[in-house]
Amino acid sequence: MKIFKYTLIFLLSVGFYSCEDDLDILPEDDQSPEQVFSSEAGANGALVGVYSLAQQDDVLNGTSALATEWQSDNVDFVGSFPTFNDIRTYDTRSTNTSIQGIYDDSYEVINAANRVIAFVPEIADETFLEEDRANIVAQAKFMRALVYFKLADLFAQPLQVGGGTNLAVPLVVNPVNPSTATDEELFPKRATLNEVHTQIEIDLVDAIPALTNSDNSRATQAAAQQLLARLYLYQERFEEAATLSNDAINSSFQLAENYEFYNDQSPEHLFTLVNTSADGQDSGEGFSGLTNPAPTGRGDAPFTDNLIAAYLEEFQIDEDGNPLLDDEGNPVPDARYTDLVQIGTSAPGNARVFTAKFPDGVNNADNAPVLRITEAYLTRAEANLRNGSSIGADPLTDINLLRARAGLVALTAVTLDDILNERRKELAFEGQRRMDLLRNGLDLRRAGMPNEVESAFGADKTIFPIPNREIELSQLQQNPGY
Repeated sequence: MKIFKYTLIFLLSVGFYSCEDDLDILPEDDQSPEQVFSSEAGANGALVGVYSLAQQDDVLNGTSALATEWQSDNVDFVGSFPTFNDIRTYDTRSTNTSIQGIYDDSYEVINAANRVIAFVPEIADETFLEEDRANIVAQAKFMRALVYFKLADLFAQPLQVGGGTNLAVPLVVNPVNPSTATDEELFPKRATLNEVHTQIEIDLVDAIPALTNSDNSRATQAAAQQLLARLYLYQERFEEAATLSNDAINSSFQLAENYEFYNDQSPEHLFTLVNTSADGQDSGEGFSGLTNPAPTGRGDAPFTDNLIAAYLEEFQIDEDGNPLLDDEGNPVPDARYTDLVQIGTSAPGNARVFTAKFPDGVNNADNAPVLRITEAYLTRAEANLRNGSSIGADPLTDINLLRARAGLVALTAVTLDDILNERRKELAFEGQRRMDLLRNGLDLRRAGMPNEVESAFGADKTIFPIPNREIELSQLQQNPGY
């Protein structure tokens, strides 16, 4: 875990940050922009720094994604971290240090991306091709858009609550020189959700033409298309969402035949954050540490009974359409359950069901599945259904394609509830369930689950508080209820 946590004002005023991994981005952390951005090699090094900062657990390696999963109905939190448990029980406070870490570490990535975007075009290196410059800047814009998207989801009520006029997070898109900056630049106020979404759209539209699909361990064109499709889906711009997802589907990526793709660079992944034991998850509080049973992992984040029940509603069929039976003659559940679960000991010592998507609880070296082509099929299906269109394919075809991979019988008709259920089962533990519920006006917990009332759509603590330290230093307006 990083030793120091920084306030936003400090993040805006520093150049580069040290990372506690084995990847040395620069020989010195305090190099000036003139020193770093003086060559193509320096530009690439700075871009690597953006990805390295994004490998922090609080950013893309699991902490924030899993927190939203146990804030909703997919995951229980049964560990000893009070800050995580408070999120689970809707007792979150503005002094929650885990939320402070998510906020701080996300702005580290944004500031590093800002510098790449601002300084790479100015590098006086005649051998640095414009195409290569544009690609580096496009990757940085994608990363900035991705992190702002996550922050807006966490700290702002969804569009369906306030029409986007509600406050989100401070919008900072330029490097800040503390010696010349104005108070407005040093202490930026919270932008509205619409303003943040507009900046995300600008960044992705700018980035898409300059990106390629050659390396899915970095930002790809298809990943940017699908992230923009997700934005359009959230904004209920369904035709545009279906079109962008269709573009991602028709790229060089493809749906995997089974579920063995989670820790590799399979073409299932539009963008996956590649981790190693020396360079990756950094705190034991990310995907691998929290979701593995003890003693390999912490045993903190097992399935809820409600999620288990969702998988056990249907059973697999064989090639002849007959029920698939195990060696004891029992029907075999959805392959997304049978192939991706492990039974083990929880933190309190009970036998629980855990995900097997991130099995390396020892080295915490599992890759992070940031954007998958599966999401593109789900988005295209939902957007087409709600738009009454068949861009690329009709919704039933897309959903049955995913159900076939899971071994399930094909549907004869599809509803929005069917699609949301498929999204839940496909993307469980990957951090999308909470927003899928909120953007559809649904409570985060199902009937009979703990804290059902507090989880109601639009309730104050369905979103995170702005950290108290940011309120005190920058005089930011706090979210209601905190």
